[in-house]
Amino acid sequence: MLRSALSGIFAAEGLTIMSHDEDKLEFLESQFPAISGSAFAEARARVLASGQSVLQSEQGYIYEVFPDGRRVVVKQIEPPTIVELGRKITIR
Repeated sequence: MLRSALSGIFAAEGLTIMSHDEDKLEFLESQFPAISGSAFAEARARVLASGQSVLQSEQGYIYEVFPDGRRVVVKQIEPPTIVELGRKITIR
């Protein structure tokens, strides 16, 4: 009952009360970039430690990076496409 009364007051002000689950979901979503970055860095390090090479893109090129630090250019690539929020593009 209190929640519905507060929801009405907040709605009149253009605000919303989020449920506990929504709060948790928002928190988890905010953590995703940092966690995924750490996961990729850890995976890259594991692959290199196992003696294998990895591919990475940097400054318009794809490089093969070897465990000893050598880098070999594999291919030149087009610069990233900057897309405005809501814009639709067609990929050929």
